[in-house]
Amino acid sequence: MQTVKMYTTAVCPYCIQAKRILQSKGVATIQEVRVDSQPEERIKMMELTGRRTVPQIFIGETHVGGCDDLMALDARGGLMPLLQSA
Repeated sequence: MQTVKMYTTAVCPYCIQAKRILQSKGVATIQEVRVDSQPEERIKMMELTGRRTVPQIFIGETHVGGCDDLMALDARGGLMPLLQSA
């Protein structure tokens, strides 16, 4: 299973929802990067994604986007193949 990295904040309902979706697909470990407690990480996230909102989700090297993007990817059947790709 691919590594999942998620830029988050402590009280983000979309982050919680995204984590639940990923966990329901068998993701046991999510590498969380807290941008509220590490401002330099928010800058890095913005440079990588062009976005300033959380969550920002990476599966392996692929930037999925936010929670809505994750749900759309799942709805069109693309989430599991991405998670399972080597």
